[in-house]
Amino acid sequence: MTDIAEERTRLLVKVSHLYYIDGLNQQEIAERLGISRPQISRMLSAAKAQGIVQISIRNPYSEEQIYERVIAETFGIHDVMIIQMPEEEQHLVDLKLARAGAALLESVLKDYDTVGVMAGRTVSELSKELNYFSRKQMQIVPLIGGWGADGATWHANSNARMIGEKLKAKYMQLNAPAIVATEEVRDTIVNEPEISKVVDMWDQVNVAIVGISQITDDASIVKFGYFGSKEMDEIRSLGAVGGVCTSFLDEQGQVISYPSEPRLIGMSAEHLRRIPNVIATASGLDKVPAICSVLRGKWVNVLVTDMVTAKAVLEWHQSHPVTS
Repeated sequence: MTDIAEERTRLLVKVSHLYYIDGLNQQEIAERLGISRPQISRMLSAAKAQGIVQISIRNPYSEEQIYERVIAETFGIHDVMIIQMPEEEQHLVDLKLARAGAALLESVLKDYDTVGVMAGRTVSELSKELNYFSRKQMQIVPLIGGWGADGATWHANSNARMIGEKLKAKYMQLNAPAIVATEEVRDTIVNEPEISKVVDMWDQVNVAIVGISQITDDASIVKFGYFGSKEMDEIRSLGAVGGVCTSFLDEQGQVISYPSEPRLIGMSAEHLRRIPNVIATASGLDKVPAICSVLRGKWVNVLVTDMVTAKAVLEWHQSHPVTS
């Protein structure tokens, strides 16, 4: 190495040390050394190119990230977050999933966002795990009416209120039932000013938080008596394997029409698709077909799940090929 080359290398090492070890920013280094800021930037790039700086990331999440990438690429969605739990801690999956979803949501939300919130226990658990923080002029909007009169903590209104309080944001309440007796009653209720005000806000939503429903008798809407086993059997007979918002989906991820649909007060999957950022949290082997159908239809663009479920989703997708 010639003397000039050695001195250039020495300078690259010095600049790199100031930046990466001492924590100075490029402007501070420029002022200290009397070199222009653009030149400092070029020197840092040169240090990387010449191998002077070698960045190593200690990654304890490599397996999760492999599956995150595979699922995102397989289904063409924006992002996937997978949590991995030791076998002896599987009973904590729901809690860990809620915390992961809350951390993701906190990183996504910006000033002036309008956040749509669905009903569901996974969304409810996520809202409980949010930290208290604020964003300017944020609005929280429920995306479906209430299931019954018991005021369950997983109702969309309850979830919207919890998130609004955590984020110090305004929140709306959709004071209407999720399902009514007839389509005519539904239309009358939706046209009431206080209800239409909330429904009209759905067009402003740019971030949505939703769950994914399985089509079994373990679904919340069946357990709490809003859909009967007979009604779920009928929906299954139409080919439904999953649900998101008020829509049911077949294996291919296509929306299925069903008899009670016109009586529901809530956002449809078609409306959900117009929202730029839709985050779904879901886990459990009983939900695998439902998750797969939602991903195939691209009804959400971010999924938060656990490793066991993620692997099962890929296996189910391979064993149930998409038909043209």
